[in-house]
Amino acid sequence: MEQNDERVMLSALQHYAFCPRQCALIHLEQIWTENAQTTKGNQNHERAHTGGSEERGGVKTLRGLQLLSRQYGLWGVADVVELHGEKPIPVEYKSGKAKPRLADEIQLCAQAMCLEEMFNTSIPVGFIYHAASHKRREVEFTPALRSEVLKARDGVLSLLQTRVLPEPAADERCQFCSLIDECEPFAPRDFPRGFDPFSTLMED
Repeated sequence: MEQNDERVMLSALQHYAFCPRQCALIHLEQIWTENAQTTKGNQNHERAHTGGSEERGGVKTLRGLQLLSRQYGLWGVADVVELHGEKPIPVEYKSGKAKPRLADEIQLCAQAMCLEEMFNTSIPVGFIYHAASHKRREVEFTPALRSEVLKARDGVLSLLQTRVLPEPAADERCQFCSLIDECEPFAPRDFPRGFDPFSTLMED
């Protein structure tokens, strides 16, 4: 999809990849609720998005850099972009522990795809910094991951065009979602009386 005037926010890609219904609640219904996890995440992003730059050990760090890809129809703001010489490397900040999650990797890869267009270069890897464990995790931008970025983009575009609220996931993702009360994934009518959905989710 080249030269598309309908651009998708990078954060919407992460929301959609995590749960299409969450994405629709945030980007269609304009619903957002804080929990402890999102509050920590917002604090980390606020620090990263203060803007400005610094240079240390030959690496220049840019904060809050505006990103845009006309080719793929994407836009947003990078937490941190490190310049190793002329090579930009995106670094996304997350509040949780170092645990692989495709939705986060899609968001990071989308940042790289924007940077590749902006800097006219190729970017093979980026990093996710997990604040809880103070660890960086390297993410390789494989053809398969880049394909997932475009699938998520198309999914978001479809939501924006149809304006149809997807069905709830009603699985283990729900316990980590700040919108669980607004989403109501475990509506009483869906389960027998006395059924506790989280008792099964927490068995592991």
